[in-house]
Amino acid sequence: MLCLRKVCLFMLRRYQARTLSSDLLLNQINSCTHEDEVFSLVGKNKVRLSEKHVGNALNMLWQLQKKRPFPFRTTDYIRNHSQFLTLCVLAENKVEHMEDEAIVDILYSILRLNVEGHDSLVEVLVTEAWKRLERLSLSTLSKFSLCLHKQQRHLSPVTGKIAHIVDMKLDSIQDVRILSVLMISISDVISQSFRDRLLHKAEQLLEEKDEAHFNYAKRILQFLQNFQLKYHPLLEKCNKIFLKSASCLDVHSINLIVGLYEQLGFDGAEFRLVAKRLLSETMDDNYDPETFVKLFCTLGPMAGSKVRERLLVTAVHMAEEFSSHQVLLILRTLQKMKCRNSHLLKKMASVLHKHLDSYRVLQLVKLTQYLVVLRCHDLDLFARLKTLLYGFLISSVIPADTTAIIRALSMLPSCQVEEVIIDKAAAVLPQCRLHHLNGIAAALVKWNRYDQLHWQNRSELCVKLLQKLSCSGFQRLQKANNLNLLLEEFTHMNGEWFEEVLSEEAVATCQRLMDQITWANVLQLSHFLIKRNYHCPALLDRIASVTVENIDKVHPSEIYFILFLFSALNYDPPANEQFFERCIQYLTSNLSRFETHHLVLLGHVLAVAGYFPPVLITRIFNVSFLSQLDAQLEVLPDVVNQRVRSCLMKLNRAVCLECPELHIPWFHEHYCQQVFRNSSSRINPLRQHVHRLLTELLGGSHYARVAVLTPYYYEIDFECILDENKKPLSYMALNVTLDDVESIRFRRDIKDDWRMALPPGAQRIALEFLGSKAFSKDSHHLKGDSALRKRHLEMLGYRVVQIPHFEWNSMVLSTKEEQLEYLRRQLYGIQ
Repeated sequence: MLCLRKVCLFMLRRYQARTLSSDLLLNQINSCTHEDEVFSLVGKNKVRLSEKHVGNALNMLWQLQKKRPFPFRTTDYIRNHSQFLTLCVLAENKVEHMEDEAIVDILYSILRLNVEGHDSLVEVLVTEAWKRLERLSLSTLSKFSLCLHKQQRHLSPVTGKIAHIVDMKLDSIQDVRILSVLMISISDVISQSFRDRLLHKAEQLLEEKDEAHFNYAKRILQFLQNFQLKYHPLLEKCNKIFLKSASCLDVHSINLIVGLYEQLGFDGAEFRLVAKRLLSETMDDNYDPETFVKLFCTLGPMAGSKVRERLLVTAVHMAEEFSSHQVLLILRTLQKMKCRNSHLLKKMASVLHKHLDSYRVLQLVKLTQYLVVLRCHDLDLFARLKTLLYGFLISSVIPADTTAIIRALSMLPSCQVEEVIIDKAAAVLPQCRLHHLNGIAAALVKWNRYDQLHWQNRSELCVKLLQKLSCSGFQRLQKANNLNLLLEEFTHMNGEWFEEVLSEEAVATCQRLMDQITWANVLQLSHFLIKRNYHCPALLDRIASVTVENIDKVHPSEIYFILFLFSALNYDPPANEQFFERCIQYLTSNLSRFETHHLVLLGHVLAVAGYFPPVLITRIFNVSFLSQLDAQLEVLPDVVNQRVRSCLMKLNRAVCLECPELHIPWFHEHYCQQVFRNSSSRINPLRQHVHRLLTELLGGSHYARVAVLTPYYYEIDFECILDENKKPLSYMALNVTLDDVESIRFRRDIKDDWRMALPPGAQRIALEFLGSKAFSKDSHHLKGDSALRKRHLEMLGYRVVQIPHFEWNSMVLSTKEEQLEYLRRQLYGIQ
């Protein structure tokens, strides 16, 4: 018994000593401040290293790297160190004895140290974690899913298994960090209904958490981008988080956020304004190529002329250091900036010659587009591009890639259509979706026009293939039975081929599937009808009824686009007053959810329809609002900037004319003068012809004015004045100078003409010719802008005579006498 006790005490002392020694080694590993210290401990204690020591050592190597700025990390040195290989071998041998969390931690650390995914240790760790998947905590599960995502195992069975576990445990997830990681990791293997559940859960957690880290918000945006889903509630919440965290954001984060906003179609003007200030403050920092390119791509489109010039100069100096991908980003940004800096473009072209063979097919397609739009003149570069694109075309088996290559080839200078292109396009037709057909058609139309001038013998090939394309498009539309899938295809459709050949059939197909219109797809359908410019009462009525019934489910900004459809097409649905009033009531109670410039667009859309909610109008025409608007417009794309400024002017004009009781001043005089001076208005052949007819009809050139500018800057084609007996009055007798267009452009006395008192009973006549853009595409229904214009001219005292193009150009008015008689009836109101 005594001997047994001595043995037990000896073993206990030995165990305690070993534990003390082990703890001491663990503490030493955790106290290291440099990688070499870790490797020194590993080298001296190889025999004594337990699975815990190995795990902590590997994790410590990553933690030490993590503390360093990216350019100063030494992951290559670590991976090539002999003791790192020792640690990996030991970890692989001891993996079965490791705790669940330790396995995932080690996997995460070595992947961050850029160990390849096919490394044996990585594979062993993934396999072991997969075995224990069901018992992993949610935190560990999210970290493991992130590791799989980094390895690009988006569609692997283990990712599907994780998605299933998340589906089962979703209600128990209360940490937005864990949820955000899981969301982006499983996004490729989930259903639409599961996606929606994740969105609502994320929305709930962000609502409950006052201070969410900006990284969580970035992941949620990436999740939305994976689905190309503009889910406003989450976008708005994430935007608020970014604004609160602005001081913590670096160039890389800002670049990522702005890029995600652009892909999701979210302007984020307030964030852009903050981003512009933050990035401008770092202009003097010394950047590595990767960071500079991100700075250039983010700040360039928003910057003023001086900052932009500095960016361009720096880009020229660093050009030789740019990677192939960075050159693409620079060119894309130059296109976005509409900047054709010849010096930088030449530099980029010379660098491209080094990288050209490394590009993938879709990168070459984008590169071609950028170079053509930027008007690059390097013919050798284009020749190499053509050769590479032809090579990819011959081997391509994916319809989307084939279509993209054909489009790119059609952009190249002097690239003629070859038989191989025709054959390849014909071969993929049965597999093509509508937007693929549209892309091929756009290229063929371009080639056909060029061929008719240069290579008439090839024009026939294009025409035959275009006929096949049209047949394929019709068949696809006639077989369509799912409105949601059809609307997704329509999103990418544009160009004259679709407009001329398939547009009418596409609208008919939507009408056939009208029962599938819901609140969830009503926005996409509205977008489609706006782009097509179609006046289809059945579809419009259905959109109106679905919107009113589900108005609380539709985001306010989506209501704006729906109202835009009805306003632009000048269409009144059944129960028109109820439709607009319900929408306006919903919008005005949610004005805070609109961005500043969107309120201006909303106000203009409602004004065209004849509605002027006081709460909206007084909010817009406020000094602080307009100051904020001016600041934000500077960081938005030029197209948006110009559109908003134009809509603000039109809204200001409409309010002054239609709501004088609101006492809003007219403050767009200078803006209108600038626009008018820069416009391309001229006395075109039609105006000259009609002016001669009016001169003959009225009795002299002094009875009619051409290109007349009214107060509030409406330009009308012709003006004349009839007395109470409907006889023309001479402008010379009224002391009014007769101007041509060129002199009117610089006049400043427009109001003087309007102060002139007309004889009692006299009336101004505005004679306007309406082109095809004034009407819906499929009918003679007058659109909203033209109806608004007529309304305003009548308020200014005119009797407005609008002459539609389809009447003036008809066979009925084929002779001068018939045209004179037509004008007589219109001017004098003769039936």
